[in-house]
Amino acid sequence: MKLIDRYVTWQVILTGLFAVAVLSLVLVLGKVFKELLELLVNNDAPLDLILSFIAYILPFSLTFTIPWGFLTAILLVFGRMSAENELIALRSTGSSMTRICAPVFLLAIACSGICLWINVEVAPRAQQRMKDALYNIATSNPLSMFGDDKVITDFPGRKIYVERNEGAQLFNLLVYEMNEDNDPMRIVHAKRGELEADPDKNQLLLHIYDARYEARNEDDPDNLSKIRQATMQKSTLPISLEELYEKNKKRKGTGSMTVQELMGRLKDQKLATANVDPKEEAGQRSSALTEVNKRFSFAFATLAFALIGVPLAITAHRKETSIGFLFSLVVAFAYFLFIIIADTVRSNPAAYPQLLVWLPNVLFMGIGGFMFRRLAMR
Repeated sequence: MKLIDRYVTWQVILTGLFAVAVLSLVLVLGKVFKELLELLVNNDAPLDLILSFIAYILPFSLTFTIPWGFLTAILLVFGRMSAENELIALRSTGSSMTRICAPVFLLAIACSGICLWINVEVAPRAQQRMKDALYNIATSNPLSMFGDDKVITDFPGRKIYVERNEGAQLFNLLVYEMNEDNDPMRIVHAKRGELEADPDKNQLLLHIYDARYEARNEDDPDNLSKIRQATMQKSTLPISLEELYEKNKKRKGTGSMTVQELMGRLKDQKLATANVDPKEEAGQRSSALTEVNKRFSFAFATLAFALIGVPLAITAHRKETSIGFLFSLVVAFAYFLFIIIADTVRSNPAAYPQLLVWLPNVLFMGIGGFMFRRLAMR
């Protein structure tokens, strides 16, 4: 029996590692191109930056690819074993299906432990470091933020549109300075501009040429008759990088918090109830609770996939790799759909999103347990 255990274990491990590697490569490259596309196109992204960015994205991708890769491995391995009648040969030795699949369930428990560690500690810290890396790009190479035909909203209180850039030269700029209500109070339209870094004062200097300036009245911004206009041959707009840093630090989302930080936020919300909108407070509390439950729920996805994957693979009785990948895609999509729905309504306490994230585990374990029991009784 030890020989059978080793055979099944290594088949699942090797296939699972390959599946996780392929899926992680796809997700990581997709995220890299999404975040760093302009730098890659402009050849402004150094290799060390790309490698560090990949290292920060990888733990987050593993929260999805480990369960998905494990499911794919089960479907491929047991589908082939069923098609080649290896399971019939194993059962003819007197081994039950439960005993044959025991290594798979042990692997599922081990993967659940790994996923729990990644979800609770590793992925949140890596996600925060990824955001810090994006901020470092903005401060060390600010020109990379000013792409062609793009609106830059990263700088607090400003929106900047650039039609095109050629090196440090910017053409056809629109600069909006906003008030606290996000209304444009000052608008600058310049035909040309240049960016200059001022590291001593931790700011950027935007030199503009041939510009037209409009400003609304601070006390009566809706009164268009009080708009002041002026033309400028040359001027300089300072843009604080310190404000960008503070904005990046303040917008730390629940996804980049550890479980301890999330629980601390929940505790703070219990204590600080004065002068806070009850609906907003309930939404923030629901969001934090949902994130905590999602981290633990994800860890049990491998167990749910193991229960439903074995009977599904044996019932399909196909050894083609394409069929196994197709089944894994359908099952994983159905599972993650519940998580996406829970994330969508995470700020709505009436929808109980903190319980909704557990629903796919309950459904898949229930259906998988029923299918596996019928399979074992054959």
